[in-house]
Amino acid sequence: MEMESQKLMEAVQNGDVSAAVDLLEQDPLLLDRIIVLGVSDTPLHAASVRGHADLVRELLRRAPRLASEQDSRGNSPLHLAAGKGHGEIVGELLSADPAAAAAARNLDGRAPIHVAAIKGRVDAVGRMVGAGGAGAAREVTDRGETALHLAVANGKTEVVRAVVGAVGGSDRAELVNWKDCDGNSVLHIAVAKKQIETIKFLLAIPGVNVNLINKIGSTPLDVLKQSPRDLQDMEIEDSLLNEGALRSKSIYPFDRDSEQIQLPQLSREAPTSPLLVSEKSPSKNKLPARKRANEISQHRSSLMVVASLIATVAFQAAITPPGGVWQSDYTVDENGNPVKEPHNAGTSIMAHNQRKEYGLFFIFNTLAFLSSLSIILLLVSGLPIKRRRWMWVQMVTMWIAMTAQVITYFIALRHMTLDKSESDVFPVLKDVTEVAVLAWFCLMGVVFVGNLGRVCLYYLRKKGYIKKKKKRAEEARALPADADEEEGL
Repeated sequence: MEMESQKLMEAVQNGDVSAAVDLLEQDPLLLDRIIVLGVSDTPLHAASVRGHADLVRELLRRAPRLASEQDSRGNSPLHLAAGKGHGEIVGELLSADPAAAAAARNLDGRAPIHVAAIKGRVDAVGRMVGAGGAGAAREVTDRGETALHLAVANGKTEVVRAVVGAVGGSDRAELVNWKDCDGNSVLHIAVAKKQIETIKFLLAIPGVNVNLINKIGSTPLDVLKQSPRDLQDMEIEDSLLNEGALRSKSIYPFDRDSEQIQLPQLSREAPTSPLLVSEKSPSKNKLPARKRANEISQHRSSLMVVASLIATVAFQAAITPPGGVWQSDYTVDENGNPVKEPHNAGTSIMAHNQRKEYGLFFIFNTLAFLSSLSIILLLVSGLPIKRRRWMWVQMVTMWIAMTAQVITYFIALRHMTLDKSESDVFPVLKDVTEVAVLAWFCLMGVVFVGNLGRVCLYYLRKKGYIKKKKKRAEEARALPADADEEEGL
């Protein structure tokens, strides 16, 4: 039997229909014994993966049960044919055993339609959905993913069109709004992958829900806002907003990080079901505290980015000062006599020619460098500096670093300009520099006054002065009403 099975397998692999038929005529029970003995790779597997449609028809005519046999990886012949995109063979296998073949799962938990969707086999997917209808399109993996989820995740837009086009009516909207184990619909995945063509196609489907919330509380618009920014974001955002997309905080106006809130549990059967809110609402004191913590966290991130940038620029300016550095030593003249103004290779040319300006450049550049490094050190030190007053201290340090960097820039700019006695541009540059510096200090003054006002307001609220004024105003508004009541009595 083993010899005959091997000869049959060789004939199938070579696509030799006549040789295979002769072997089967000589031993009509050969295929039945292969099924009973549980051979992993059957002749039908070999014929399906190699695209031998005539052999597939002959094998199925003699032993239809081969269509449901699985190999060592759990793949049925339909898995292999679907993965290879052999549409004609897929049709033959579905005709032999539509239910068992389409619903079989391999060791990865995927049905044949899932394999075809991942590979982008449009013809195979279309045949399977055409044979099984919406039920085939609703087949899910172990992670709750449909063929649409897998097609979008792998960028197979044509498969998405084929599946949606083959499913009609209410089943189409249900399929598009279906959620995987993470609560993501196909629109969530398309937005995360920045697939503009797929997003526009999905948004045009009647009944698509653009405001579904996944298990972490994000709508598709939230996914876009949380993803790395690129040039496609504006077009995607406009497409979503035109269809009424909202962020979760607009739909569910509570702090999602609060322990008092229970995130909505949306089932696949009712993807548009209303949000379920816990009876325990967050206290009025916890929400502002959470909001302040989020604001401080955002300020810390911004300070880290800006401080890193200033430190990089200041370091680069220190090792490559305006005018560059001397490329060779110059201590004696051609006759070997000492020169009046010697210099050594690697030293700054500006320090040799304009010592005063170089001194100012060095001081302000060092101030910007050390100030920015101080901020970085504080942010990464792990010290408990997350309170608002410490953030103000770091912001003041950042102002110092930025101001020092501005002064360094103008010193370098004036150094690289022609001498004032040789250029008519110098007076104009001098005026522009003075106006720019003055405008910068005015801007810094406005920012300083604004933050000083915030500090004062913070301490007034902390001490209770503003709250007392509010109470007095409320009492004053209540007095006329009380007086009217007394007159009525």
